[in-house]
Amino acid sequence: MLETLAKVAVMSQFPGFCKWAGATGMRAASYEPMFFTITEFALLDQVAELIIPQDEHPGARAAGVAEFIDLMVSHDPDLQFRFRRGLTWLDASATSMFDKNFMDLPSNKQETVLRRLGYKKDQKEEEREEQEFFKLMRRYTVMGYYTSRVGLEALDYPGLKFYSESPGCTHKDDPEHRRLS
Repeated sequence: MLETLAKVAVMSQFPGFCKWAGATGMRAASYEPMFFTITEFALLDQVAELIIPQDEHPGARAAGVAEFIDLMVSHDPDLQFRFRRGLTWLDASATSMFDKNFMDLPSNKQETVLRRLGYKKDQKEEEREEQEFFKLMRRYTVMGYYTSRVGLEALDYPGLKFYSESPGCTHKDDPEHRRLS
């Protein structure tokens, strides 16, 4: 996690980083993927949105998760292979199951393809690598979402608020606090 945070700090100067917590929140007009093709990037964006969909809070797409993943993957050859292979498998699996590319399927059928990777009852032993890809995809989706301004706002992160005075401890009766002066 520390390594990832260090990478994020260094990479904050790159395009697409405007949605993360330390940024101004101003969005670039368009994002040009650094590693993925346009087609792969669209697939990545859709899978991230299926993992963290919009509800009462904006989803992964609004948080720029695909941009975050593209940024991280563009600097790590091991991740490049794993993500590219995983995205290729998703498309091939969708074609095998439904005779359409993943992006051409309605979201309920996209979820069916992903269930094979994400739910133990639907997993197949011969798809171990694909399951590992999906774990990685979920990990980077969550990391990208909750390091973005959108994700921190969804958590009601107090660091984004301005306080004219310190709010103090919200749980003063906690026995751990007896030792504090």
